[in-house]
Amino acid sequence: MSDELLRGYDVIIVGAGAAGLYSALCLPAHLKIAIISKDSIATESPPVASKWAQGGIAAVVSAADSVELHIQDTLKAGVGLCDPVTVRFLVENAAQCVSELINMGVAFDRVATLGGDSTLAMTLEAAHSRPRVLHAADTTGRTVMKVLLEQVRSRSNIRTLAPALALDLWIAESQCQGISLAYGGEIRWLRSPAVILATGGGGQVYAHTTNPEVSTGDGVAMVDRAGGTLADLEFVQFHPTALNVTGAPRFLISEAVRGEGAYLIDDQGERFCFHYHPDGELAPRDVVSRAIFSHLAKIGGDKVYLDLRSMPTATVSHRFPNIIQFCQSWGIDVFTQPIPVSPAAHYWMGGIATDVQNKTAISGVYAVGEASCTGVHGANRLASNSLLECLVFGAGFAHSDLSTLSTTTTTVDSNKAAKIDAGDWLAQQKVITTIRQELPGVMWQAAGIVRTLASLEAGLTQIKDWQIQFDRLPISKTFSTWNIQLPQQLPIALADLRLWSETRNLLQISNLIVESALFRTESRGGHFRSDFPATQLDWEKHSLVTAGKWSRSIGSKVLETN
Repeated sequence: MSDELLRGYDVIIVGAGAAGLYSALCLPAHLKIAIISKDSIATESPPVASKWAQGGIAAVVSAADSVELHIQDTLKAGVGLCDPVTVRFLVENAAQCVSELINMGVAFDRVATLGGDSTLAMTLEAAHSRPRVLHAADTTGRTVMKVLLEQVRSRSNIRTLAPALALDLWIAESQCQGISLAYGGEIRWLRSPAVILATGGGGQVYAHTTNPEVSTGDGVAMVDRAGGTLADLEFVQFHPTALNVTGAPRFLISEAVRGEGAYLIDDQGERFCFHYHPDGELAPRDVVSRAIFSHLAKIGGDKVYLDLRSMPTATVSHRFPNIIQFCQSWGIDVFTQPIPVSPAAHYWMGGIATDVQNKTAISGVYAVGEASCTGVHGANRLASNSLLECLVFGAGFAHSDLSTLSTTTTTVDSNKAAKIDAGDWLAQQKVITTIRQELPGVMWQAAGIVRTLASLEAGLTQIKDWQIQFDRLPISKTFSTWNIQLPQQLPIALADLRLWSETRNLLQISNLIVESALFRTESRGGHFRSDFPATQLDWEKHSLVTAGKWSRSIGSKVLETN
């Protein structure tokens, strides 16, 4: 391993999705930057959630639309928990970020105008009052990621370390020192005064999710272990329409399909969504998901159907080629039969509490994208504001003060430091694998679309039992102490260490989600408790947790920093 490669960086970015890559591109070019990716990105972008985004990017670029309308739509979807300041920041900077992407080479779909020119094509999605979602067919995320990765590879000041595993934040004297990193057969400290966590969400904590395998809540868990502040962890968005075919992954069927005219039916052909909300299939995502959940509880079964057959064939073919192809691979012809769908965990509104400058409660630690909680999404994210958030808040690093930060001279006393003990790894691996396989099912029942006191308490009991088992493992005991002697050789394969690390993070975030859901005794947005079904005015506050202690925010801000 090259010592020069791991000597230290001005900024470490953990995560190689849209938030991480765009942040790296926006940071001042004189900074030495490392991007940490769990998966190899030698030939293509990693399997991150950004790459899977189909719908597009919401932005006001039409004279028929307005910034105020986009703000109001976002605030309404967030059910009283959006921070108006950060929402305005998001929306007002959207058009500039879209322009930057176009300049980089992102080819959004366009439509011809009467004068023979063309203009950006826009579609309507649920809870938007105007068509404002820009797209590249139904592979917007993939298109954006491809361009961002090409740009990153062209920058001499940016290095990518992959596959590499960020294990923990390195904090000393209340200041970020960097991270502990598994890479190239070793675990070692990687020094940097600034760490940007762009690790995405935690969808893999649920049995049914549209998220990729890397979405294990790593950044949120790392900040929690370091004593930082987290916010709104109970708010999980369950997307209404994920493919439900035996053996198939829970492939997302984009909101844009309904925006273009598809509708939901049950097995009797009834458009049932209007029984639950006057906007039917175009109600906010949390409403549509609960409508499906409630309807299936009433009629039985585990799926409903998304019907595209009333849409013009040319429109479907042009707008949704990826969806057509994927459905065909699982025996579904979208032109002649409806797509079987049901809700799946899709997006985590909660996360690491940040201010509008991406600062967290820990000096030198920043968060951006789905790992963060800025307050722009509130209790329920408006469709296609997620990629936009990655770009707008990533762009904020162009004017950041990261270059003024510095690390201390803190080192670990090698005479008192511990060696990592893998012990009898095969026996430990069996315990870890069992927890990893069974935890998502427990979370789906405990803290899924509809929660109850009984389901949450039963889930929490099981999670805490697993946590005790996990903490007793020799490898877990070693990592529980800060004084680990580094660098040292990996005691097990990187894939095995990743299994242990991701299971540790999933256990941690599952506990946080359930505890947060128990703390909030009301229903709002992505958090619905049937024992507290009403939305309460005195709960129009953010739920915060720091070092295991929950509180409510006093004002609309998620996090105040100096």
